[in-house]
Amino acid sequence: MSERKPYRVGYAPGAYDLFHIGHLNILRHARQRCDYLVAGVVSDEMAERAKGHRPVIPLIERLEIVRNIKYVDAAFVETVPDKLETWKQVRFDVLFKGDDWRGTPRGDRLEKDFATVGVDVVYFPYTVHTSSTQLRRALDALTQQSAPAPQGGQLNG
Repeated sequence: MSERKPYRVGYAPGAYDLFHIGHLNILRHARQRCDYLVAGVVSDEMAERAKGHRPVIPLIERLEIVRNIKYVDAAFVETVPDKLETWKQVRFDVLFKGDDWRGTPRGDRLEKDFATVGVDVVYFPYTVHTSSTQLRRALDALTQQSAPAPQGGQLNG
């Protein structure tokens, strides 16, 4: 007899750019709490709107990576900023987020909005030592170091 999990359908949204251990941890922990896990992969435009820059990895590739993680039952492209609109399409019982959202205005709004439709918001520990933002900074630094220095030239004339 299998053990009944606390939730039937879980939803774990994210950009999942530069996929790393923090992403894997959220998906693993989420799957342990639900029977069926949908990973919401935000579109390039949505990620740019939320973070101020486009993802390094294009949507189609991020979607393919996430849908092939063994903890994920389905992947959904998130194209609207309103999570309640996404809920109307996916119909999940619980939304999973990193605990960097807990106690923030965004997290409080998320909890309040989802309480109106009976959806719980569950937070998992944020992986402090690795983040896509840190990886992006490291890539930018490497790119700047390896770029050839501009040549100072004189105009012939």
